Formats: sequence, structure tokens, C-alpha cells
Amino acid sequence: MEVTLRGRYVTLEPLRIEHSPELYPSAREEEIWEFFSMKVKAQEDLTRWIRKRIEAVKNGTALAFVQRDAKTGQAFGSTSLFEIDLGNRRAEIGHTWIGAGHRRTAANTEAKLLLFTHAFDKLGCIRVQIKTAPENLRSRKAIERLGAKYEGLFRNYMVYDDGTIHDRVIYSVIDKEWPEIRKRLENFLA
Repeated sequence: MEVTLRGRYVTLEPLRIEHSPELYPSAREEEIWEFFSMKVKAQEDLTRWIRKRIEAVKNGTALAFVQRDAKTGQAFGSTSLFEIDLGNRRAEIGHTWIGAGHRRTAANTEAKLLLFTHAFDKLGCIRVQIKTAPENLRSRKAIERLGAKYEGLFRNYMVYDDGTIHDRVIYSVIDKEWPEIRKRLENFLA
């Protein structure tokens, strides 16, 4: 179920292996991968990361996107709607990274608006969650700014490729909150 989501600031188009060379200049920043289970140190690493996202899409549990500047067409990052469980009407937003030139811009806010809108309005979700590392304060602040509610700490939640064990904090937006969150995001973009 491929889909392209379009906004004024960002276009989310289906992620493909062919995007690796185009995305690599943005993905080379070590800081991006600090809280990811795998690290991208070479273009081959990014290609492997993209393959993992695409595999989830093929399994029918995800929609993985390349993020493009809607005005320039420049690819600057990736994001996904994943852990899609239509039976329980839930999904997760994540696997998100953004090159430095597009951080703290309307593009990221609009990308979240597009993903939430697709999840709630098209897929019929009643819950959309977002997880991050407890120590990733920039990400936590951004999630809280969206209006997502903190739900708790998942201890020993992930094992990174290097064997280290990491916790995650979880936030969510439920269907009853969605109209207010939508308005909030639209106001940020106005």
C-alpha cells in the first residue's frame, strides 16, 4: 500500500534503496545515529538501514518514507509509520532522522501532521505512539511539543547492534485527542 503524503513544506514519498546516495550526505552526521540501534558510518550502512525499513513495508506493517523539501525537492531525511496493526487500530511514528539543515523547521512539524492524519483519518487508528531514548532530550521535547502524552519507561527495551542494552520512553496520541493535536500542529504551521 504505497502512498505519497504531500504538504506545503515536505513531501513524504515511499522510501527506496535508490534513495541511499541522495540521502547519504544528510545521513553522514554521526549525531543523527546516537540513539539508533545501528550506526551509519558509510553509505553501505545507510543502504542496510533502508533495506530494513523496506522489509517492514513488504511485510505490510509499515510505510517508510524519504522526506523531501516540498519547494526544492531535496531529500533530507526519513520517517516511518510502522508497527501498523489494523486489527487493534494502532501504529507508531518513528525511525525518523533529519539532516541538520531541516531540523527545527516547519518540515518536521508538517511531516508529523501528515503521518498522524494518515494514521487516524485513512487507516482508522485509535492510537498512535512514538518512542525515544530517555536521554534523547531534543526528541522528547519535540514529541511533547506535538502534544503527545507521556506513558512511561520501557526498561531494557532494545539491544543495539553493538550489544548494549537501552531503555525507551513512550508517548501516544489517541483518537479522542487527535482533533486538538491536529489543530495544534496546524497552528504551528500557520
